[in-house]
Amino acid sequence: MRTFAHVLVNTAAANITTSFLWFALTFWVYLETRSVLATGIIGGAYMLLIAFFAMLFGTIVDRHRKHAVMVLSSVVSLASFLVAGGVYLLQPESALVDLGGPWFWVFAGTILFGSVVEHMRNIALSTTVTLLVPVERHANANGLVGTVQGVAFIVTSVFSGLAIGFLGMGWTLLISIVLTAAALGHLLLLRIPEEQPIADGSRSAIDFKGSIAAVRAVQGLFALIIFSTFNNLIGGVYMALMDPYGLTLFPVQIWGIVLGVTATGFIIGGLLVAKFGLGRNPIRTMLRIVIVMGLLGAFFTIREWWWLYAVGIWLYMVIIPVVESAEQTVIQKVVPFRRQGRVFGFAAAVESAAAPVTAFLIAPIAEFMIIPFMRTDEGERTWGWLLGDGEARGIALVFFFAGLIMVALALLAFTTRSYRLLSESFQGTTGSVRPDEAAGTEPAAGTTARAVAAGAPDTPDRVGG
Repeated sequence: MRTFAHVLVNTAAANITTSFLWFALTFWVYLETRSVLATGIIGGAYMLLIAFFAMLFGTIVDRHRKHAVMVLSSVVSLASFLVAGGVYLLQPESALVDLGGPWFWVFAGTILFGSVVEHMRNIALSTTVTLLVPVERHANANGLVGTVQGVAFIVTSVFSGLAIGFLGMGWTLLISIVLTAAALGHLLLLRIPEEQPIADGSRSAIDFKGSIAAVRAVQGLFALIIFSTFNNLIGGVYMALMDPYGLTLFPVQIWGIVLGVTATGFIIGGLLVAKFGLGRNPIRTMLRIVIVMGLLGAFFTIREWWWLYAVGIWLYMVIIPVVESAEQTVIQKVVPFRRQGRVFGFAAAVESAAAPVTAFLIAPIAEFMIIPFMRTDEGERTWGWLLGDGEARGIALVFFFAGLIMVALALLAFTTRSYRLLSESFQGTTGSVRPDEAAGTEPAAGTTARAVAAGAPDTPDRVGG
């Protein structure tokens, strides 16, 4: 547990740095361009890159020691931020915010790549819960992960706004480079007790077959991943429009502070999970929370009141750790350790793919259709009774319908056969597959976790990998 605490703190420091620069880039681009489309492109590209690389990251995590994976992630992020710093020094800011020019894409893309590679550490961190934490404490450890992420969000959101508002993009980049180097130095001093992972015969850089085999080995696990994408569907809408809405209500410095204060919700939510766990059926808990999340998304911009927006964001952040912890706890319990990296990577790829779709789709629709329509007399007459008046009523309309769609999808999930099967599998599993069991033969695709826990005979995996 002590080693896990050190790894958790170090990962938090690295996440703070990448999130700090990522938030700052989003603030800076919007303030320079006043374009919702630009923030939608940046947010969508970030999630699209995660979706593209997540399975590669998961394969790397499974094939190498977790400490080595974390070091690799930090080195690549540091190199990316150094390149971005060089581009910033060599090009005027007018070229860097020109969406039609190449330097915007080079500059933003380099920062995004460095931030995305950091996600490999998060996949490795999820597997170290299985490696270092007793199974009965998995949900609590995942709650602590959510709490640490909340602390990181507070720090980054507050200081990103302040940095852009008072120091500018150049100094923000320099701060990120220094902090990334410091986190790497601390990581090199840590040691994670782990044997060299056993090769499983697959040589492909992205073990798609092995990932699918691990998911199929537990009935309903793929459905769990689909359930988790509900959060990302509405997340794509928030990614594209949340900052523009907030920057309509607040100056950038104040908006960063508002995000920091509301991010205490992450800490509260993570601590609640760490204290009380997720109940007997984390899947049911997750879907109930998704319904609450959808209702919040529908109504927290029902009027252009700053306090309503702030309280809504805070409540939304309270429940995010519950959703994330539920998925992680199930995977850590029913998936063999040596394949957890690929399963987490596959889950991240599927879930992350949802956000770019909605972000890329909603940003141009909002900018060129919904927002202009809501500023007309017809738009005010049609929706004013529900949304009131104000500068950002178009964004509020998008939030309203996105939230209702989220509620409908979660309610539909409760009626599915996959939900019932996965609930039975999780509740019938008496323990997770520990690292010292990873060398054994894994169950056949379609074998339930209950059969594995009951000592069913080992059967070669029919899917392969």
